[in-house]
Amino acid sequence: MELSRREFLKLSGAGAGGLAVFGLIKPDFVGAEGLPQEIPLHKKIGETTTICPFCGCGCGFVVASDNGTLVNVEGDPEHPINQGGACAKGGAQYQLSAHNPLRLRTVKYRAPGASEWEDKSWDWAIEEIAKRIKSTRDNNWVETDKAGDVVNRTEAIACLGGAALDNEECYLLSKLMRSLGLVFLEHQARI
Repeated sequence: MELSRREFLKLSGAGAGGLAVFGLIKPDFVGAEGLPQEIPLHKKIGETTTICPFCGCGCGFVVASDNGTLVNVEGDPEHPINQGGACAKGGAQYQLSAHNPLRLRTVKYRAPGASEWEDKSWDWAIEEIAKRIKSTRDNNWVETDKAGDVVNRTEAIACLGGAALDNEECYLLSKLMRSLGLVFLEHQARI
């Protein structure tokens, strides 16, 4: 007797279905009484739900920790937005955790013309950034346009916002940039 692939699959499915109906095959999820048993979806270690910080979608994740150390991040199957799925950024959240040994923990600075990186403090970096912003703003300040109208702006600095910022951060960032006189204020979602 010669069977085609399609006929083999039909017979295999019918045979397995028949055995299951007569109780000869019991899958792991069927209990002793023949009723489905509950399958635990959560791990035994400390788990909590959270929201992904990367974009404005608000996907839900289940994060697991053991003794304060992040050990697992996965999509929350009960979340209405992503229903357990994860994009590449959301799935890589574990790599961005504070316990990642490859994550940079200091400010790296390479002076102009230098070939080596130096470790700098956060206080030094913040002060240096502020000095450079002030210098660029002052050296490129425009008080009036060609028509003589007062504009009080700088066109030498631009700000690019990101989707990881929440509404409050976006509000404060835009207020700061406008108070500095920036006119090129953009967001990554529009690019």
